Amino acid sequence: MIAITADVLLVGAGVMSTTLGMMLKQLDPTLKICMVERLDHVAHESTDGWNNAGTGHAAYCELNYTPETPDGSIDVSRALAINSSFEVTLQFWSYLVENGVLPEPSQFINRAPHKSFVWGEKDVEFLRKRYDAMVSQPSFADMEYSEDPEVLREWMPLVMQNRNPTERVAATKVEYGSDVDFGSLTRSMVKNLESHENFELLLQHSVVDLKQQRKGNWDVVVRNERSGRNFSINAGFVFLGAGGGALPLLQKSGIPESVGYGGFPVSGQWLVCTKQEIVEQHHAKVYGKAPLGAPPMSVPHLDTRIINGKPALLFGPYAGFTTKFLKKGSVFDLPTSVKSRNLKPIVNAGWGNMDLTRYLIKEVFQSHKSRVDALRNFFPEANEKDWELAAAGQRVQIIKECNELGGKLEFGTEVISSKDGTLSALLGASPGASTAVQTMINVIEDSFGARLSDASWLNKMKEMIPSYGQSLTDNPDLLKKVRTRSLTTLQLQA
Repeated sequence: MIAITADVLLVGAGVMSTTLGMMLKQLDPTLKICMVERLDHVAHESTDGWNNAGTGHAAYCELNYTPETPDGSIDVSRALAINSSFEVTLQFWSYLVENGVLPEPSQFINRAPHKSFVWGEKDVEFLRKRYDAMVSQPSFADMEYSEDPEVLREWMPLVMQNRNPTERVAATKVEYGSDVDFGSLTRSMVKNLESHENFELLLQHSVVDLKQQRKGNWDVVVRNERSGRNFSINAGFVFLGAGGGALPLLQKSGIPESVGYGGFPVSGQWLVCTKQEIVEQHHAKVYGKAPLGAPPMSVPHLDTRIINGKPALLFGPYAGFTTKFLKKGSVFDLPTSVKSRNLKPIVNAGWGNMDLTRYLIKEVFQSHKSRVDALRNFFPEANEKDWELAAAGQRVQIIKECNELGGKLEFGTEVISSKDGTLSALLGASPGASTAVQTMINVIEDSFGARLSDASWLNKMKEMIPSYGQSLTDNPDLLKKVRTRSLTTLQLQA
């Protein structure tokens, strides 16, 4: 079998693998990096513009990141962590723009104010408490709040059109929220990576198997989908960033850290409007509260989108269920992922999430009319004829062992790494793409920690991310400095 060698093997050509590849190339241009992608294009699964919400997740508007505790207070800890992570991402993108690696910012990121909108006494009271808890934090000091219908009509004209005047409503706003075309961003980064020596992109290639050798390197069997022939890549470090395809590959690796992990696939759909006279009346991402039993990824929102330079409105997501782990995957993905070592967590997690199961069944059988009825909570004058249903991407939520319940379903992202640091896999979903840089910093620290002790790597890391090694949450002056630079460089200021 033909064999090639690489210092780093990136499995999947999405935003996560590409971010890691770009960071490592900046840190050490001599590294030999190989990227393997089973499709014939870069960023065509979860990273593609229409396969995700495109929200630069900063926790400004996403109400599921600030849960209400049993005592009635609002927990903002996760919101603070997500906001800090996105600030790190913005710093890295700013560095790439300033150094000519990324194109003019509007080609991949645009300002779209982030707003939360609720109605009814209970939810208005929740939003007011959330605002009070968040605005006291420097990260969210610029947030505005209003219950005045006239003010809200200025903030979100479509949302307030012909709304019941007796209904109590409230909203918050952060002006410098963003809409991100992660597909265009990733393709721009890959284009730059291809201009480097020692970088190779293999499209239409699938990882068939992987096994660690005694010396620590990985022997990865790859199939050329065009010829059907297999060959081997000998890699010092492997990153499994294949979206829903990461779990099966993690299982094939056989590392002890993979035991007990399973996946629960959730599909999504959007209502999309491209009618310009409607699109031009809404310039924001407006998030509401998730229905009872819905997964956090199903928080309803009416969004401005700019994908491949074209503006549109998007509403959703509407959740569904399929046994595929990838949009272009196999119906056998879920059943073949069930092993003896993860059967118990999967069964227990399923039993403990019957509300989610019922919610997904209900979503699958919705009519177009019922979907538009849900949209009318955010756009009362919505016309069925102006909106079309579009398929979003697949998300595989994490199932893992849990002492109390035997198994639990988790929402979010998690990196699983081998003890020796030679393999890492990214599992899970939102807010993944927005926190890609911080997540990849964690991977680099785990697997290339010795190199980071070198002055050249450490200084370069601080050049790419000026706040590296410091807490933005605990250092308001530093936060203000890096945020001002990012908002200016990426043209996100109002």
